[in-house]
Amino acid sequence: MIRYFTLLLLVISIINCSAASGTWESTVTGCNIKFTATEATTPAKDFAGNYVTVVYLENLNLKNAGRNSNQANVAWLLAQGYRVIELNYAGDKRTVSPVINQDIMAINKAIANGSFCGYKDCSHEQSYVLFEGYRIVRNVPYFKDDPTVYNSPIEYKEGVYLKMDIVYPANPAKPVPVILSFSYSNSYATYNGGKKALTDEHKNQRLKLEYSLAAFNDSFLEGAPANGMAWAIADHPKYCQWGKGKPVNGREDTYKSYQTNPDAARKVRSAVRTLRKMDKELGLSGKIGIYGFSRGSTAGSLAVGDRSVEGIDTAGFNTGTSAKVQAAALGPGVFDYTQIYNILNDGDGNLETRCVWAWGELDKNYALWRSMGSAYLVQSSASPVMFFHNTDDDYYYQDQIAHFKARLDSLHVPVSTMVNYGNGHSVPQTPESLNQLYRFFSKYLKPLAVRK
Repeated sequence: MIRYFTLLLLVISIINCSAASGTWESTVTGCNIKFTATEATTPAKDFAGNYVTVVYLENLNLKNAGRNSNQANVAWLLAQGYRVIELNYAGDKRTVSPVINQDIMAINKAIANGSFCGYKDCSHEQSYVLFEGYRIVRNVPYFKDDPTVYNSPIEYKEGVYLKMDIVYPANPAKPVPVILSFSYSNSYATYNGGKKALTDEHKNQRLKLEYSLAAFNDSFLEGAPANGMAWAIADHPKYCQWGKGKPVNGREDTYKSYQTNPDAARKVRSAVRTLRKMDKELGLSGKIGIYGFSRGSTAGSLAVGDRSVEGIDTAGFNTGTSAKVQAAALGPGVFDYTQIYNILNDGDGNLETRCVWAWGELDKNYALWRSMGSAYLVQSSASPVMFFHNTDDDYYYQDQIAHFKARLDSLHVPVSTMVNYGNGHSVPQTPESLNQLYRFFSKYLKPLAVRK
């Protein structure tokens, strides 16, 4: 009886929602495909008043991981307040991984540029591409921030929650693994001088398209469901504008362009535990991979090691749950701050200048410096890692990867590398490089087969 009334409410929700239709030019199919856009009766909006949007890809040449109908899933999304734009691929044979990622890139670019399927008011930071059969839970708290770590802005005195979004299959036949990423866009507290108050203006910025997926043509996470996996995106652990932050009574902008421990590691491990705690509720298997790029790689790398640290592992949420991850793909990042002076002026000038302001001279405080990086958290073992980078990126990234890889190799941790898949500071975008990433995670996370 309860299920009957739930379905009835969903049907009523659809009836009360307004819809529009048209065509959208698909890069994957090379032709116009039909879309239907439906507004929620009570729409969710971001701080700027733009509509929180789900672009729902349906009738793909893939097995549907969830067992609910598209009608039921769309009705559920509408009931949560999403504007839903359904793209109907009509079973086109080309809609498989990683070819479908080309349309994911195009969708994110269009929304970021302010026009998708005729809509100019889709949220730039809370819009998502979902495969049929998948749903989303947004703004899941995973750690309460400590304002005294970065002390910015000075008016920020009471910590707020860092959050994550999780995309998962609805009613799956079997549980699926999940890939977690820490954003390389930043959420942070904002003080409005005119209003003389803290505002929510820069909360929930983890998926701000102009700074993340659209800026870098990053389709890996949103394409994971085509490979039988769920995905999650979490606020970066540095809850502060990236170019700001300082210790108590420290120099202004001491923490410009880097994070600090134990704060970051506490948050990363708490995020992993929080995600794993939701396994049964969301149909997840308990196997978690990490995908990290740039500052998100630095953050995500803190999850791969086995060192137990009381001040880290006893902080945050769900401390009785395992924080172990099963694999990690790490792009250019910083893994060992004791290595930043190996070559001067190789791209990490902010670190070379400012780390000493926070932690004192390296030769006098080596143990403290070492504790700041993920290499320190690798004591005797680690999760399998794939590193990816381009050799024409800033050189210090190569140096960081080389030293971290050597540490993992010495412990016989399975390590692989993907080099020169593109240019400069970028993520894998080609079908070949994306396939390498998906195959890596498939090996260690064991997702379900997804081809029809």
